[in-house]
Amino acid sequence: MGKVVGIIAEYNPFHNGHLYHLFQAKDLAQADSVIAVISGNFTQRGDTSIVDKWTKAYMAICGGCDLVLELPTVYSISSAENFANGAIKILDSLKIVDSIAFGAEANDLATLNNIANVLYTEPKGYTNILTHELEKGISFPSARENAIMMYLNDIKRYANILNSPNNILAIEYLKALKIQKSNINPIMVQRKKVYYNDERIVDDFASATAIRKLIKRREYEELRKVVPRSTYKLLSQKIRDGNVVLGLEKFEKEISYTLRKMSISQIADLPDVSEGLENAIKNSADNCNDLSKLIANVKSKRYTQTRIQRILLYALLGIDKKLMNDSKKVIPYARVLGFTQRGKELISEINRRNPKIHMITSVKKYIEKNNKSSNRQLMQMLQKDIFATDVYTLGYDFDSKANLDFTNNMIITN
Repeated sequence: MGKVVGIIAEYNPFHNGHLYHLFQAKDLAQADSVIAVISGNFTQRGDTSIVDKWTKAYMAICGGCDLVLELPTVYSISSAENFANGAIKILDSLKIVDSIAFGAEANDLATLNNIANVLYTEPKGYTNILTHELEKGISFPSARENAIMMYLNDIKRYANILNSPNNILAIEYLKALKIQKSNINPIMVQRKKVYYNDERIVDDFASATAIRKLIKRREYEELRKVVPRSTYKLLSQKIRDGNVVLGLEKFEKEISYTLRKMSISQIADLPDVSEGLENAIKNSADNCNDLSKLIANVKSKRYTQTRIQRILLYALLGIDKKLMNDSKKVIPYARVLGFTQRGKELISEINRRNPKIHMITSVKKYIEKNNKSSNRQLMQMLQKDIFATDVYTLGYDFDSKANLDFTNNMIITN
């Protein structure tokens, strides 16, 4: 079977930078096969995926992935910590993954690992500094960055490390590997030319943020330069079909309706809501129906726009604190979105090495088999994946069908 490298990604959409990362991952890991765990129809920054999860899986397979699994919605729209934990738990449960390769802006893996050790062990000196920083009224990410620099006593080395979303996720992957006591070997691929949220195009590279803006502006010739031919073909078809969802604003009315329908106590029960934030959200929702104004009214030094957008998604999809907490206690299912012939062999080997794994190749069959079992948390998580797809297709211009998790086939290629 050879060595297997795991990748955790959003592929929103799959671009030339992802292609470079994938080839670097295989080379550095000396791997024969690639397994990708990807977010579904909504993303970790509290936004929409520009195309559906099956199309993203197809892009990934065309780019060189052998097996593509879905990261359940409850993880994929969660904090970096829970996003990473969910994905690492899936990769670890497969029992065939030798290494995980992730991108980061940092210069070396040791720097990231030192921070991960602090976050994993949470020494008292660090937590005392963190508490002191939070008392200043700054956001948790800023307070954590300050506490790390002061605790490790090396401002030059650790300054700005936690300003990059890719570095943050890399640290959370390292921490999750420690929590799971996993034998998976971490490999860092340094990100070059363009960074996360960078809107420049350098040579044939652009960030996913820049690419989504090209699509919004209909600059398709520029788009063609920065994505693989297979991605461009798939995107073009989805654009023609009216099956792209350009942003959370597509669900502006649905979000306003949901928040107005909810009580203050129900909003307080959403993940990431604390310290009276529910009152600000309710007040804003009751007094405007413009999504950008709603977010601007609630956003503050302590509560970032990303956090607010994730809370709005939790409300829209009906994800409460109990479900979020339950997700932290279970090993998720491995939902297959697509595979190659080599991927088919990987699935057989996974089932052989871990007969107890919840491998989903048919949602209908999985529900029929497990509906009366004790896997209540997994069933609830799967139901949220199904509902998330049903909500997502409301953002289409045409063919806004429900039940695609039951009717769409897995992507299977030779």
